[in-house]
Amino acid sequence: MKRLEGKVALVTGAGSGFGLGIAEKFAAEGAKVAIVDIKEEAAKEAAEKIGASAIGLAADVSKAADVNAAVKKTIDTFGKLDIVVNNAGISHRNRPMLEVDEAEFDRIFAVNVKSIYLFAHAAVPAMRDQGGGVFINVGSTAGLRPRPGLTWYNGTKGAVHTITKSMAVELAPNQIRVCALAPVAGETPLLATFMGEDTPQKREQFVNSIPLGRLSKPEDIANAALYLASDEASMITGVVLEVDGGRCI
Repeated sequence: MKRLEGKVALVTGAGSGFGLGIAEKFAAEGAKVAIVDIKEEAAKEAAEKIGASAIGLAADVSKAADVNAAVKKTIDTFGKLDIVVNNAGISHRNRPMLEVDEAEFDRIFAVNVKSIYLFAHAAVPAMRDQGGGVFINVGSTAGLRPRPGLTWYNGTKGAVHTITKSMAVELAPNQIRVCALAPVAGETPLLATFMGEDTPQKREQFVNSIPLGRLSKPEDIANAALYLASDEASMITGVVLEVDGGRCI
């Protein structure tokens, strides 16, 4: 039997990168999936690639109206919502902290942190009514082992980890589990932003900081998300699972 048979999942930032990998893995394991992305064309293309078990939805995850509409469309289409993966995220380019202006700071916190607040408001009532559910919030090794140059981004991911733990305890009586993933830098559109500039030297520097000797791949994050979303993890909540090749040791 497939590990997510009969489940319905909503994955944000799923038009590319880790989110797309998670959506594809969930669908392959039997879930119906709502692919949410700020880029409508990317969301639709990803859904078409997966097939009839997926829908593509455009949404800015920092806006309540968009989030509420995405959750409603998912439930209207598939009848329920079992899993929410808060994967959408952005960063400022790697540079000194005082060079990041206020508008960029606000946008990073809105996308990376406020989105979790908005999806909780939109999805928790439905999960309570159906007797449970799962949230997976995508944090980062940046929130566990922060380094200069990404100070404000690091702060958003630290918030993701703390919010995850608090949500887990508060929602446990409703049988809603809440976990986080902390990926190391991977082959995604954000990689160049993290590095400041995408050069062979910078890549080598990043890879050398990872004991297992490589960057993460969408499949790595998808496999971890699959486990946390599945019934195999029914006794696991409030954890921040490091998918980092040993980076945080």
